[in-house]
Amino acid sequence: MSNQYSNKGIYKNISNWHNFRLTVFAEGIATGIFAGLVISFFRWALHETEVWRAGFFKNVLSQNPLYIVLWFAALILVAFVLDRLTKHEPLAAGSGIPQVKGAIVGLIKMRWFPIMWVKLVAGIIGIGAGLSLGREGPSIQLGAVSAQGISRFLKRTRMEERYLMTSGASAGLAAAFNAPLAGVMFALEELHRSFSIVVLLPSMAAAFTATILSRFLFGRAPIFTMPDLQVLHTEDLLIVVLVAMVAGTCGVIFNKGLLNVNRFYALPIFKSSFHKIAFALFCAGVLGFYLPEVLGGGNNLINQLATTPAPLKMLVIFLIGKLIFTFISYGCGVPGGFFLPMLVIGALTGSVISNLLVTAGIIEAAKGPTIVVIAMAALFSSSVRAPITGTVLIMEMTSSYQQLLSLAVASMIAFVVAELWQSKPIYEELLARSLNSQKPSEAVKHQRTLAEFVVDSGSYCENKMLKQIELPPHTLIVDIKRGEESITPEPDVKLMQGDFIYVFCTHTQVEEISKLTDYKDK
Repeated sequence: MSNQYSNKGIYKNISNWHNFRLTVFAEGIATGIFAGLVISFFRWALHETEVWRAGFFKNVLSQNPLYIVLWFAALILVAFVLDRLTKHEPLAAGSGIPQVKGAIVGLIKMRWFPIMWVKLVAGIIGIGAGLSLGREGPSIQLGAVSAQGISRFLKRTRMEERYLMTSGASAGLAAAFNAPLAGVMFALEELHRSFSIVVLLPSMAAAFTATILSRFLFGRAPIFTMPDLQVLHTEDLLIVVLVAMVAGTCGVIFNKGLLNVNRFYALPIFKSSFHKIAFALFCAGVLGFYLPEVLGGGNNLINQLATTPAPLKMLVIFLIGKLIFTFISYGCGVPGGFFLPMLVIGALTGSVISNLLVTAGIIEAAKGPTIVVIAMAALFSSSVRAPITGTVLIMEMTSSYQQLLSLAVASMIAFVVAELWQSKPIYEELLARSLNSQKPSEAVKHQRTLAEFVVDSGSYCENKMLKQIELPPHTLIVDIKRGEESITPEPDVKLMQGDFIYVFCTHTQVEEISKLTDYKDK
């Protein structure tokens, strides 16, 4: 039996915890280099295809009309290629973030190399052809499978592989957005849901290494260019709350649309996955002539609006067009994420709000771009339900470090708005639907692993002795970490808030055990 599935390596890591932390830190650096190179190539290729597409649509109308016919014929060919690629590796479809979440908890088994090359090729083709999809979700999955490849090459244990995949996802977001802190926060807050040092160290190492590599290749400029952002003061707090409430509600609408677009594609006219992809690409072809601003990820649209404000009517058209076309693009099932389009929709929402507030004389025109930035953070937090990541991400993407307080307040308000609407976090819901549609294989279901859990305040396990805790059958607590102290899991040991417990169990038991350690509303 290989080291990958051997228990010997797991016990060795547990008993040599100090050395293990240093090892995963070094492996995090290696992950950052590999993931940074892969994602930098992906980022460069997408930029080149989008530049070509913009030039094509700008000049094609003045050429022979035959070129238009040839372009739509080419889109049919692209649809065929994307359909074949997606069928070859189904786990490369979509954004990839739900798949990474499932792989980290052991419910999905990813084949790292097939996913990597399919994601790269299909992502470049699909986004390059104009689908309203972003590079960030795919970059996160590319980072995770890059880490998985390193783990398999080094023959690491499944426990260590999960840590490396988290660090790879962190590197993916950091390299794609030039935002290392946001990469770390997203990996910890959204993917791994743990802030233990053994997760934090490799995630930071990978994110900062990938960012250094990305900045060496692409420069230090932020993704969104927002010059001369005005700081909102205490007297503007009500405006921040208003913007957050509106953008938070838009985040709920965004989630509803994205989760229900499958009903549209269930219509009888879509007889196969090829028809869905061909329809989305046909829409891209038409929009390329009449509304090219909504094609692709959309970050250029935000940069354009920051320097050249558009009239309200045009902003509303951009917003509705981008929203609907994102649903159509993501729903067709090709590789590509909605991470960046979601932020663009948030920015367009903020542009509409700021335009109305300026027209009403409530704020000065100079504060308009600040409203845009705040709306982006609010919509992200409402949709993903990760307010810390939303705050840090937008702050880094726009270099608006002085807006920290306003961004944090907006993110929290939007989070509450989504809770009041009882909207579910988008990535968790997509993962749940994916798992419901395809049951885990028997090999995955019965594969045993070592899982890490943290005892939350108010959880079932808090202040209970191990002999009082009813674990699922055939599970075993093999170690307890309390700060720097390692505690032998004897029956009379009492668990305390903040303890990290390591349980040997099957993948399907992870969720059941997590319910014992997570906060329980009494």
